[in-house]
Amino acid sequence: MIFSTFEHILTHISFSMVSVVITLHLITLLVNEIVGLYNSFEKGMIVTFYCITGLLVTRWIYWKHFPLSNLYESLIFLSWSFYIIHMIPYFKKQKKNLSAIIAPSAIFTQGFVTSGLLHQSAILVPALQSQWLMMHVSMMVLGYAALLCGSLLSVALLIITFQKGIIFDKRKHLLTESSFFGEIQYINEKSNILQSASPLYVRNYYRSQLIEQLDHWSYRVISLGFIFLTIGILSGAVWANEAWGSYWNWDPKETWAFITWTIFAIYLHIRTNKNLHPANSAIVAFIGFLIIWICYFGVNLLGIGLHSYGSFTLTLN
Repeated sequence: MIFSTFEHILTHISFSMVSVVITLHLITLLVNEIVGLYNSFEKGMIVTFYCITGLLVTRWIYWKHFPLSNLYESLIFLSWSFYIIHMIPYFKKQKKNLSAIIAPSAIFTQGFVTSGLLHQSAILVPALQSQWLMMHVSMMVLGYAALLCGSLLSVALLIITFQKGIIFDKRKHLLTESSFFGEIQYINEKSNILQSASPLYVRNYYRSQLIEQLDHWSYRVISLGFIFLTIGILSGAVWANEAWGSYWNWDPKETWAFITWTIFAIYLHIRTNKNLHPANSAIVAFIGFLIIWICYFGVNLLGIGLHSYGSFTLTLN
């Protein structure tokens, strides 16, 4: 009873914090000069992250299994994963550009899952009563989160690339990669040239810098997500063999997971070709973004296949 009450309290706190954070995020996007407001937004993100962490731990203790038994819990875990990816560049002082793209994913996912429209009990069906639950599902959801974030960065890259009036020249890229998210180091001797250049040149220069950053970040995040997805698929195959006597059953969920893996394998292959513009691999990442949501929600919405235990019903309170 205590854990159940605590869970409800954390859910309401999380939803309230998300509402505040959404408001702050919209304001900071419109008014960049208010530094204190941006810091409040980041602190709100951290508080919400701790609330979600507490919510997951509470459900783990109360239901006596890792909280990934249904869509409600997996969405909480997905939102928690988004916050983790958001926190890494925050503590590395690479905040604003990445935050503006990834933060909304965490905010709106958590806002939906804690709104009260979606809820299920956490009673395990027999197929999920296995030690593989934590390994397989956590790796898959972490993989989805990283791939979605990396794909969003690629979508931002495409928007900037195909924006009217931009001219790019690879010889103007003056970046060095010195950290996981590609810390930007501007070459000092080029500063005078930029100051004396035309406004169009300067604008295109900094946009080319941003495209370079987004390409670097998306590649790193997608590579991490691809590793998680690979581990999740392999562990799922072992679990399927134990539960159903076959490593692969061409279940709809398995098929779409394999399609997702193939799409991002193609992305990584294209990305290694330095002669191609980053937009080429970004287009593949955008396709992968759509495929992930089909894989993640498709089976749950239709309620078909061996993974149909994850389907859900909306309940209006």
